[in-house]
Amino acid sequence: MLIKRLLRFAVTNVVLFTLAFSLTIIPSTFAKKPQTNLLNGLHTQNTKPSTTTPQQLVSQGEALYQSGRFTEAVNVLQQAVRIYQLEGDRLAQAAALTNLSLVYQQLGSWKEADATIDNSLNLLGWDEINQKLNVSHPKSELLEILAQTLNIQGELQLGQGQTDASIKTSQQAEQIWKKLGDNAGVTRSQINQAQALRVAGFYRRSLNILNEVSQQLISQPDSVVKITALRSLGNVLQQLGELESSQQILQQSLEIAQRLQLSPEISLTEFSLGNTARVLDNTKDAIAHYENAALTASNPLAKVQAQINQLSLLIENEQIGQAKTIIPKIQSQLATVPTTQAGIYARINFARTISKIGEPRNIAQILADSVQQAKTIGDERSQSYSLGSLAEVYEQNNQWQEAQDLTQQALLIAEKIDVSDIAYRWQWLLGRLLKAQGNTEGAIAAYDTAVATLQSLRTDLVTVNREVQFNFRDSVEPIYRQSVELLLQQKGRGKPDLNKVRQRIEALQLAELDNFFREACLSNQFVVLDKVVDRDHPNTAIFYPIILDNQLEVILKLPNQPLIHKTSVVNHQQVEQAIAQMRDTIVQPEANKKFQAVSQQLYDWLIKPVADELKKSGVSTLVFIPDGSLRNIPMSALYDGALYLVQKYAIAISPGLQLFTPKPLAQSRLNALAGGLSQPPKNEEFAPLPNVKVELKLIQQSGVSTTILLNENFKSTTLRKTINAQPFKVVHLATHGQFSSKAKDTFILAADKRIYVNELDSLLKSREQKRTQPVELLVLSACETAQGDNRAALGLAGVALRAGARSTLASLWQIGDDSTALFISQFYHQLITGKTTAEALREAQLKLLSSSQYIRPLYWAPYVLVGNWL
Repeated sequence: MLIKRLLRFAVTNVVLFTLAFSLTIIPSTFAKKPQTNLLNGLHTQNTKPSTTTPQQLVSQGEALYQSGRFTEAVNVLQQAVRIYQLEGDRLAQAAALTNLSLVYQQLGSWKEADATIDNSLNLLGWDEINQKLNVSHPKSELLEILAQTLNIQGELQLGQGQTDASIKTSQQAEQIWKKLGDNAGVTRSQINQAQALRVAGFYRRSLNILNEVSQQLISQPDSVVKITALRSLGNVLQQLGELESSQQILQQSLEIAQRLQLSPEISLTEFSLGNTARVLDNTKDAIAHYENAALTASNPLAKVQAQINQLSLLIENEQIGQAKTIIPKIQSQLATVPTTQAGIYARINFARTISKIGEPRNIAQILADSVQQAKTIGDERSQSYSLGSLAEVYEQNNQWQEAQDLTQQALLIAEKIDVSDIAYRWQWLLGRLLKAQGNTEGAIAAYDTAVATLQSLRTDLVTVNREVQFNFRDSVEPIYRQSVELLLQQKGRGKPDLNKVRQRIEALQLAELDNFFREACLSNQFVVLDKVVDRDHPNTAIFYPIILDNQLEVILKLPNQPLIHKTSVVNHQQVEQAIAQMRDTIVQPEANKKFQAVSQQLYDWLIKPVADELKKSGVSTLVFIPDGSLRNIPMSALYDGALYLVQKYAIAISPGLQLFTPKPLAQSRLNALAGGLSQPPKNEEFAPLPNVKVELKLIQQSGVSTTILLNENFKSTTLRKTINAQPFKVVHLATHGQFSSKAKDTFILAADKRIYVNELDSLLKSREQKRTQPVELLVLSACETAQGDNRAALGLAGVALRAGARSTLASLWQIGDDSTALFISQFYHQLITGKTTAEALREAQLKLLSSSQYIRPLYWAPYVLVGNWL
């Protein structure tokens, strides 16, 4: 069992641990010595033989293991090991030791598990066999036990975070199974490799293995291995965000398990189906699957975990009445849950779940019991988590000193055993407690440590489980924002460290993008635009607006001047409400006065405090690094009561990351690949874009050398082929698309398919294998942000980064074909005349604004420039 990895999920969120439970790839089975013909074990539990043989002890140990009675299983297996040792039966002794190691894993006794598995491998002569594996002298029975032992060692290594070692061990096991001609063993080892690759974040490699395994199993009869392979594939697909495929594959796994009437497998697969339905926001189906998982569970722990998932989902959806009916059922079963790592975490997760609606004394008692249970089995990881969770209960009751004592105990253990994924939570908690007690300097130090730990955990945070995406705003983002708030309160030397504040908020933006892509794929370097502005482009100012709980902060960088800091005292709910109102009213043709009022309010908070400094500096371009939902509104449409911001300045957006060295878009020999769809595919519910053909022709007429892919010629395959044909500086795509805060919902539409954001790097960057120059400018002229998603513009930043273009020009909402054609014509005309990209955008917007037909921001404001503005 992959205990440590499962617990890593628990660290992030109550939901995560229970979600992760279903991700165990192969249910661990006891190693068998072939000639002993051991019983299944389930038949021996109620039969007491007159003379207990070591074989019967192993069978009893297996039965105890399957029922979750791990401590008893240890005692029984230790007896079997001693008897085999006295009898001199090294093979049987090795098999019993391997099984004992498996039980130790369940108890969280990692040292004992490691020592026991090593002892087994020594008895089997693994070192010698490993050197001569191609030699035929080892007996097949020895090799079979050895392969089983390596399977379990691979799980043990993975459980301790040793992914590379786990992959290697599983590959060695696969080699032995192949030598034995055991296809089922080969399949098990391949699935274990896929699991290790998934945990390491190599989802695609994991998916490739599982796809291959599943293809091999299609023609094979129904079996546990087939059920498990399909379930594993479904879980990886869920991780990759391919949710419909995940659901389909998991349903196949469930149907086989039902035909074979295997309740444990039915339970695990129902659980996985519940997880996928949950990510799909299908609450009703998710609850039904969790209920089925609990009904068919083979042991109390699996049942309780399914019920906890159901409980957390009900609470999340504010179905408190129904949630309260489940709580007594879980409480009544907690006593039957074994005292193991997984059992302790089930109790902790239950306590954390009911803390939102429950009785604090009961929660504290459950957590205090968990601390003692963790001490009993010697599991320091779960002890740290129990102590920290208990500290949070004291925090809620304003018992600061008690909470701090418990937090420091939890943190000391976490740092001692080097579990950063737990440590950052207690560092954050310590910062909150110190702040509450007025120790600002101590709180800042604690937050600094928490942020540093988070940054060291980038890969782990984004590979634990896709569900972390909805939890990011609860367990990661607040650390950065609270830290910034503290830094701005710091009075040391008269002023806060504004550069550190900028770096901290940019680190948050980096973490958001990592979370969006589900991989730590971006260079962990803060953007240093100061040098660009001071040295090369002294006509540019950089805005860093930051939304905090009770204030809106603005840090302004003017050329060759110290950073300027202004504060507007307004709470984040008011800011968010104003942003939402501006976004809503800007697209309503008859709501111009309402729009101007709320736009002016945002102008007063963001721009007015520094308006005089901007005017004196003589800058002509403003580059915004917007925070949070500020990405969803066009800064060009901020209104001062008489003029829009675009009437004063050219405006661009930066995602805060220096991915390419800024340089002007070359004015000579400007060439473009222009693709578009005037008629979307029949299976897509998008309106026609009749003026796309006109739009693409206008690019040609502006003087840009243009290659056109229109309608049926605008396929993903054709686009990939054409973009590699020559080094296009501009890629212009006039087609429907959507930006979302989720990568799975961010795409552009081609004639043959949706091209999702995660495919853009392989599509548009594929030419980099042949050519060294990236795309200078990517234009997306008919896209829009997803409705009801207040962070949808994060998808625009994602597209800009994934495409690898120096600049991306896109629309935040869809507008009429006529105005788009006029805008595009003017934009390219200005580029040809030598304007910077930001200036060309401004001139095109002013062209529309000067027309009585298109004067409203509805028509000219949606266009935003992300990245290089030169």
